[in-house]
Amino acid sequence: MHDHGVSPTGIAYLTGEYPRTTDTFIQREVAELRELGVRIDTFSVRRTSDPTVTSRLQEQALDTTTFLLPAGLAAVATAHLELLRKSPRRYYDSVALALKTRRPGLKGLAYQAAYFAEGGLLAKQLHERKLAHLHNHFEDSSCSVAMVAASLAGCTYSFSMHGSSVFYAAHTWQLGTKIERAAFVACVSWFTRSQGALFAAEPSWGRMHVVHCGIDPSNYQVKQHTGTGTIAVFVARLAPGKGIEVVLESVPAICKRIPGFVLRIVGDGPSRQAIQTAIAERGLGDAVEMLGNLSPAAVAEQLHEADVFVLASFAEGVPTVIMEAMGCGLPVVATNVGGVAEIVHDGSNGFLIRPGDHSAVSEAMTKLLEDADLRNRFGAVGRKLVESEFRVSDEAERLRDLFAFYQPSSCPPSPPMKAAIPPPVRPDL
Repeated sequence: MHDHGVSPTGIAYLTGEYPRTTDTFIQREVAELRELGVRIDTFSVRRTSDPTVTSRLQEQALDTTTFLLPAGLAAVATAHLELLRKSPRRYYDSVALALKTRRPGLKGLAYQAAYFAEGGLLAKQLHERKLAHLHNHFEDSSCSVAMVAASLAGCTYSFSMHGSSVFYAAHTWQLGTKIERAAFVACVSWFTRSQGALFAAEPSWGRMHVVHCGIDPSNYQVKQHTGTGTIAVFVARLAPGKGIEVVLESVPAICKRIPGFVLRIVGDGPSRQAIQTAIAERGLGDAVEMLGNLSPAAVAEQLHEADVFVLASFAEGVPTVIMEAMGCGLPVVATNVGGVAEIVHDGSNGFLIRPGDHSAVSEAMTKLLEDADLRNRFGAVGRKLVESEFRVSDEAERLRDLFAFYQPSSCPPSPPMKAAIPPPVRPDL
């Protein structure tokens, strides 16, 4: 792999679309790793379809990210011919890997051919830039590109596993194979790690490590709650599965007990029109405000103005936005799904409710809105939790240590690795 005897150094970061407004946690992670002295070159399969630029980090990412697509046939052919010439055996082994891990049917074969073509473009970049390791965020299509690219380039790769939707199609996306071939997997929650272990062979379990997508608590001002609260905020991509419909069903009952109650919805996505229609049909126009995508700073302002944060998802890893809400001293009402219980401790910093139960949403939110002392107690506990367990600087150090452990040439000399990182052997699950 190495040209002219030059030792590779640095890490390639890949996602399918980057930098999206909804993926600010990746942008923070990259920035923190760079602050730690790790060379990070960011790549994206394509430019994000989200035209909104909401932060300085996102603007910088747009300027410095290499996009694989669009690419002409000549560029694809050149990349693959170079890879074939460098190592025919490795190239044919990569073809076999791509065929083995394709999705079923002709459509799956066509998609895999596209991933293989994109993987060749990325592998060529890895060679040219002397990058030692490839790290990917998310487990589906971009991870397929990453796995093939690493095989073509003859380098190691890892990925951050978020869940939860991939677990419903784990065999389709060959999740077990991706885990087993990875140098390591950074799991955003213990729940995510446990689900990954269902699909991967036991010897790979020891290479699955919990690394949260953290926040910087100093960016969030703690609210001191007084009197009856009237503002709840929901922050998420507007897509099926986030449970906004359930929250809307809870609004009339809350309005009966909390005069002047307002639900603010922050975010955008494919469900936006359906949500607007539901608001109109239910006559909730005076009680629901849709604010669209906002910058991270503006989201922090909305959280600070609110009295309660609510998220009624049907599936989650550990939502970063819950960390942000707790950073502002907000009590949280969230569904007890996935890894949510790893941050929302029922009766301590929020309330965990049954998914799909709008009555439970309204009851929990009303209880908090009516009791400022309870909001302050929950908020203080939540703030302390994110300060101790979900700091992005701590999580970036942990990730840096994992890169150094599994691919020493990819990172500069650093302090001794944290003892919390286990060796690559089977841990107790």
